Amino acid sequence: MCSFKIREIQPKDNQSVAKVVRKVLVEMGVPKVGTAYEDKSLDDMFATYDKDHMQYFVVEEKGEIIGGAGIGPLINADESISELQKMYFLPTARGRGIGAAMMNTCLHYAKAEGYKQCYLETLPYMEDARRLYNRSGFKSLEKPMGDTGHYNCTMWMLKDLD
Repeated sequence: MCSFKIREIQPKDNQSVAKVVRKVLVEMGVPKVGTAYEDKSLDDMFATYDKDHMQYFVVEEKGEIIGGAGIGPLINADESISELQKMYFLPTARGRGIGAAMMNTCLHYAKAEGYKQCYLETLPYMEDARRLYNRSGFKSLEKPMGDTGHYNCTMWMLKDLD
């Protein structure tokens, strides 16, 4: 029996989600500029994702938020392209199949919302994440798509949702 639950974000989760994302980014040595670390949306993720064709999901275990990920439209791109956004997990969540479960949740949501593709950006040294993306069917791209504002992310991937 799994001890974690994936659910939609609630207003009470905002502070915990921001803390998880920033903690993981610091742990990974990610630049604080040009990445999700400085996104203004990070402090009110519920409001950010409380829009049509957008959803942020959290992983909860024993009453604590241990990770999350969202789906939204890729800005300044074809409207059929979604973006996997802010997918981060605390060390206690890693290596337990939680990332794969979250990926399935997000991709299912994107497809149900009518998106045809899903895009993501990552960093070369986020090797575990890249392995998950590859296993999930994402393919590497030569250059970025859309306008995420994350200019320090140097790896781009895309998956068809058919």
